[in-house]
Amino acid sequence: MGSRRAQAMPPPPAKPGWGWFTRLRSGAAVAPPARRRFPACPAAAGGGGEMAAGVEESDMFEEIVMAEERFHDEGYQEGYAEGSHVGVVEGRRYGSLHGAKIGSEIGCYLGFALTWQYLLRKCTDEKNNKKIRALDSLIRMIQKFPYEDPTYDKLQEDLEKIRGKFKQVHATLARAEQM
Repeated sequence: MGSRRAQAMPPPPAKPGWGWFTRLRSGAAVAPPARRRFPACPAAAGGGGEMAAGVEESDMFEEIVMAEERFHDEGYQEGYAEGSHVGVVEGRRYGSLHGAKIGSEIGCYLGFALTWQYLLRKCTDEKNNKKIRALDSLIRMIQKFPYEDPTYDKLQEDLEKIRGKFKQVHATLARAEQM
């Protein structure tokens, strides 16, 4: 113990954490790192006896296997929590974008129907009455569409009906324009 104090201490490292590299370059003897005892690995601290060493060695491997499983479980939990958060954010963004597209589409149909309704009301003949009734039907369908309820079960069905009615009205008006 007393000789340990007599040994020359290496100069402090130039950079924090680089002491081992400085000693290695200077040619000074570099001692192997001290063995530390890890809580998860009691066998690393050293033990007593032949028989105890075999038991400790198997416990060490068991701890390693269990550590891997524990780290896997912890990683899974952290990943699940992070994924859930990111999923909510991404879902909200997707829902807003998709809702805006549907709203724009419905608004376009309503603008089309109201414009043609206004134009056709000026002329009252039998052909225009049929077109006006079809436009009124489309406008009623659009007005009944549940804008504020995204959990509405028949949202897609009603949207498809509106699209179909729009195509029907558009075709009717296009035929009249060609004549």
